[in-house]
Amino acid sequence: MSRRFVTFGALGVAGGVGYYLYSAGGDPKVAQHQAEHDAARVSSAIKGDLPGKEKEAKTEAKTLGAQAGAKYDQAISDAKSEVSKVDSKLDSYRQDAGKKIDQYSKDVRDTANSAVEKFDKTVEDKASKAKSGLSGWFGGGK
Repeated sequence: MSRRFVTFGALGVAGGVGYYLYSAGGDPKVAQHQAEHDAARVSSAIKGDLPGKEKEAKTEAKTLGAQAGAKYDQAISDAKSEVSKVDSKLDSYRQDAGKKIDQYSKDVRDTANSAVEKFDKTVEDKASKAKSGLSGWFGGGK
């Protein structure tokens, strides 16, 4: 009988801990404050006197403060996460822009070089034709 009582008692305690952790969003400090608040409320209900209300109000204030602190910490964490995501995207965009600038400058350089080479070839061809034409006028070249 006593072993069964211990087993069921342990299951009840584990269930209570699970309940408070779940309702606190996994934050053990908030869960502890909620459990203290509930215990003070039950104690006050059992005693049925006004001094217990003061303790219940204090524990409720602690619980609310802990919940607010947890929400604040979560909001800060979320904001930092978003800033990190934006920063990584900007870094990615910067790297892509650098690669595109390098590619465009290479393309422009290649196009300019081919245009210069084509112009040089045309000038050389025209110069050689002009030279052969002048040589023919003055009796040279044969």
